[in-house]
Amino acid sequence: MTELSTTCSTLPVPTPGREAPMIREALWEEIHRLFRVARWSKAAIARTLDLDRKTVRACLAQPAWTPYQRPSQEVTRLSAHRAFLEQRAPAVGYSAQVLYQELREQHGYTGSYDTVKRFLRPLRDAQDLATRAAVRFETPPGVQSQIDWGQALVPFRSGRAVRHFFVLTLGYSRRSFSLACRDEQVVTFLDAHERAFDHFGGHTTEHLYDRPRTICRPTGAGGVAWNPTFISFAEYWGFEPRLCQPYRAQTKGKVESGIKYLKRNFLPGRAFVDDVHLGEDLLAWMTTVADQRLHGTTHERPLDRFAVERAHLVATRHQPPFRLDATYPRVVAEDFLVSLDTNRYSVPFRLIGRTVEVQRREGRVVIRSQGQVVAEHPELPGRHQVRLLPEHGPGAVARNPRQPRRPAVGRPGPPGGVPPVEVRDLAVYEACAQAGGVA
Repeated sequence: MTELSTTCSTLPVPTPGREAPMIREALWEEIHRLFRVARWSKAAIARTLDLDRKTVRACLAQPAWTPYQRPSQEVTRLSAHRAFLEQRAPAVGYSAQVLYQELREQHGYTGSYDTVKRFLRPLRDAQDLATRAAVRFETPPGVQSQIDWGQALVPFRSGRAVRHFFVLTLGYSRRSFSLACRDEQVVTFLDAHERAFDHFGGHTTEHLYDRPRTICRPTGAGGVAWNPTFISFAEYWGFEPRLCQPYRAQTKGKVESGIKYLKRNFLPGRAFVDDVHLGEDLLAWMTTVADQRLHGTTHERPLDRFAVERAHLVATRHQPPFRLDATYPRVVAEDFLVSLDTNRYSVPFRLIGRTVEVQRREGRVVIRSQGQVVAEHPELPGRHQVRLLPEHGPGAVARNPRQPRRPAVGRPGPPGGVPPVEVRDLAVYEACAQAGGVA
């Protein structure tokens, strides 16, 4: 028996006194080897492997090994509701509790909650596998951009505050443009688009969005109603807006990855003086870090792939910005300038660090603070220009006021503070002047 023990030492150890619930492939092969090659009897094989002789006999009768298959389940109280559960489960997120309640209230189900849970388990697993098996969608150069918002709590010198990060990612090159904003209003949204167009020197032919309420709203028929201002904006710039399928955010996974990358790589460990400082650091990070990294999906630098995509973008360099009769919130920088369409206009220096409202009006730029007009300029026709009015600067006010002269150290001042001044008649000075003397 020593030889027998050595031969079977690598097999799974069955539970003593019980028949193995199924014959695995290694055990099946060993039974056939012992019977056909080693010429053991079926009884000896059964004793050595601790199996029933009927199990050994059935295994030897099989020409090939087949995996174990669970026998079909007997009819339960849930069988009559199978069609309802398979159709309803995706709509309620495969929630066993919701389905159990609906079955009891609407279908007269008298079975247990655990039976519903067991029924849903394979359906939920199949759905998870289908979600993970989604095929990555790649687009040619210049075809699609993906746009979305991300929110984060940003530390400033004055305290933490929520900022909304607009992110536009080019589908082919994975190059992204990010902009920190104070809100997600349509005016801010359109302005961020134009800044992205200026950053890339163009835009793709279609833009993909995740159904933001600022540009579209759902209708009862399952469709959407577009914001007319946004549609005019898209027609002006010449791109086609498209929407993700409802509850399918993974279809815009490229911009989702860009937002996660911004939150995990740019924000940690940073603090900012104000929004101007935040914008400057974000622009530097985009050009020196995000554009230069080796992308995890393409295994190329976004800037290198952009060299190919640039030629396929719709050029926007010489096209004036979209005109919108609305106000744009701007934070006054330390040089007391605010930006609009890449041009910068001055405001009174006392507003540094404050938020003002900038508006176009019949060829002029009107700037208000708390509802009051604080500056007005003719709108600059070009781009990247500056209009600075001297009266907006600090001028002589910025110089320190002259301090009163103090007495020298160690020299006591006059008692009582300021010495009395003698008051004389002007005739005294005239007499002195005629006599050539002094008073």
